[in-house]
Amino acid sequence: MLKEEKELKKFFNLSYGEKPPSREEWESLYNEKVTFIDPTQVKKGIDEYINAQEGLIRRCDDIFLESHSIAINKNIAFVEWTMGLKIKGLEFLYDGTTRLIFDEKGKIIEHRDYFDF
Repeated sequence: MLKEEKELKKFFNLSYGEKPPSREEWESLYNEKVTFIDPTQVKKGIDEYINAQEGLIRRCDDIFLESHSIAINKNIAFVEWTMGLKIKGLEFLYDGTTRLIFDEKGKIIEHRDYFDF
C-alpha cells in the first residue's frame, strides 16, 4: 500500500534507463476515478491519467524521478522530488512536490503535482 513511506519512496524513484510503471501497476495504485492535476493539465479518470503519463514518457528519450522528503498524515501524503527529462540530447531537471489523497481502500483518488516550468 502506498500509504507507507517505503512504498512511496519506491514508487517515486525511477532511474534513467529503468522501465516506468506498467498500466497494471498504475491501475493497482490509482482509483479508477482519480483526478490528476499539474501546472499544464487536469485529467479525470484512470485512462486519462495513464495516457498523460505515457504521453510524457513517449515525448522523452529517457526520464528519472528521485524522491527526497516524504510526509504522510492520515489519508494525505506529500512527496518532494526531482524529475529529469532527456529530450533530443538535452536534460531538463525539475524540482517539485506531489500531494496524494488516498481513498478508503488506500488507492490514490487525487494526485496533484506542484512544480515550476
